Amino acid sequence: MKKPIDGEHWYFVDETGDPVFYDEHGNLIVGTDGCSPILGIGFIETDQPSEIRRVVAELHDQIAGDKYLQSIPSIVKTNRAFHAKDDAPEVRYLVYQALAKLNFKAQFVIARKIERVFRNSFDAKETKFYDHLVSQLFTNVLHRHAQNHVYFSQRGSKTRQANLEQAILKGIGKFEARWARKVDTKIAVIPQTPVGEPCLQVVDYMNWAVYRAFVKREMRYFDFIGDKVSFLVDLYDMQNYPHNWYSRENPFDIKKISPL
Repeated sequence: MKKPIDGEHWYFVDETGDPVFYDEHGNLIVGTDGCSPILGIGFIETDQPSEIRRVVAELHDQIAGDKYLQSIPSIVKTNRAFHAKDDAPEVRYLVYQALAKLNFKAQFVIARKIERVFRNSFDAKETKFYDHLVSQLFTNVLHRHAQNHVYFSQRGSKTRQANLEQAILKGIGKFEARWARKVDTKIAVIPQTPVGEPCLQVVDYMNWAVYRAFVKREMRYFDFIGDKVSFLVDLYDMQNYPHNWYSRENPFDIKKISPL
């Protein structure tokens, strides 16, 4: 197995969908209004985050100076940070055009929200469900570069951040057990907001493209940036196993997955 590549590498991580299964009365609400049928965790990775930050900042300046766009009600939020769900279609078009030209790759773990799996594998605990996806996402990547910076979109308390770090370490442990090899690279986990770290705005847009494909069966956003996606697993699509792992050799298409 190859030695780690010298130098630094960056990962920017965010979620799509949500980990919620039940309402406050214990009723199953998966797939109803306001409760997604999936939870996904994704990252973009790059060795040139400064270039991404520069392009995002320039796009913000361009939009802030555009008289037509400034008349859009949602533009106040957009001017602080791009967020695909809330941004106007005109803004989304500009962001995806910019993303297509940037140097990064993306990976995703998507979990269908199946109640039986949630209860049997995760004791019906949302944090266990969420952290398992984080572990899966980072199992096979953090051995590749000598220094790794993992930025999470900020989630709640310091305890929650510590749990995410443990989830990453659990993923590394799976890699070590499988390959009988110690991962001795350096890993720093940093919570940040999308305003403070523009690269988190990019992964938000990548996640949204994946979400629209899975939940709305709308591939046009994914198709536009699909060449950035090096890996995607539809974790609990057991009807398609082992072909539920998508890569350059098996490109993702919504027509390949079983219905949600």
